[in-house]
Amino acid sequence: MERDGPPANDCCSICHGNFNIPCQANCSHWFCGQCILRLWDYGSALQPCRCPLCRSPISLLIPSEASLRQRNDPEVANIISRLESYNRLYGERSSSLIQRLRDLPFLLRRLIRDMLDPQRSLPLVIKARVYLAVLLSAIYLLSPVDIIPEGILGIIGLLDDAIILLICLLHVAAIYRSVLVYRHGGS
Repeated sequence: MERDGPPANDCCSICHGNFNIPCQANCSHWFCGQCILRLWDYGSALQPCRCPLCRSPISLLIPSEASLRQRNDPEVANIISRLESYNRLYGERSSSLIQRLRDLPFLLRRLIRDMLDPQRSLPLVIKARVYLAVLLSAIYLLSPVDIIPEGILGIIGLLDDAIILLICLLHVAAIYRSVLVYRHGGS
């Protein structure tokens, strides 16, 4: 069992069989690559398909590492190229704030895993941007200078700290989403 693959005791929620060319959606659910593409084929061609489990729009489909290693198989290569085409169409779209908040746990979990794993590499510029954003927001959170001071307004003064933290996390997630779209969009 790969650590980046679907859970060992899980099955595809579309075909109810074992995973064949598993891929993970931005909502963190796992599907067979062929099943989720079939779902997309039968839906609207102008908008991303919706997750059959949580009904959120799927804007990014990430194949597992095991699927990527089987790329020389023609069937797998065809499905991965269709996944890349899907990611090119819907991965870079600007989505609503609600959708970005829904994608936040998925993207941050994958980002942390990629940054801590020495066998995965993120470009140095991306790592620097992530570290800089986190460092600057940490400095703001820890500094006594605030837009809304806690000393005067009490608990309401923490609102600006929460907003800065949220903006930082959304920015870091957007940076990492662009890396994923580049990696899995066939560019």
